[in-house]
Amino acid sequence: MSKRPGSVTVIAVLFLVMGIIGIAYHVSEVKTLNPFPSDLIWVALVRLLAIVSGVFMLRGDNWARWLLVIWMAYHVVLSAFHSPIQVVVHGMLLALIVYFLFRKPASIYFHRPKAKSAEVNHASLKR
Repeated sequence: MSKRPGSVTVIAVLFLVMGIIGIAYHVSEVKTLNPFPSDLIWVALVRLLAIVSGVFMLRGDNWARWLLVIWMAYHVVLSAFHSPIQVVVHGMLLALIVYFLFRKPASIYFHRPKAKSAEVNHASLKR
């Protein structure tokens, strides 16, 4: 079993924390007169994707790193509607994330064999 690279841990925890903080921040926007505005639901869903990606990257699931890259690419596109500096900043973050999540140590971590306990449980179910 390969050890999780530090860069994967840092990125996963960063997005996990950012997602939690983002949801907590946007919950304060819920009003009594309009408790579930559609834009707030969309923002919460996007933040939830960051949390899901962070959690499953820590578990070593390959799809989670792809979700995180797509999540960040979405933010690059979204920032194009705001300001050029946001496009640059989000673009640089996307480049760094792609670099660290697709380097050889990270790729080995995400493509490692699954734990033997899962294989044993699966084999016992076939009996």
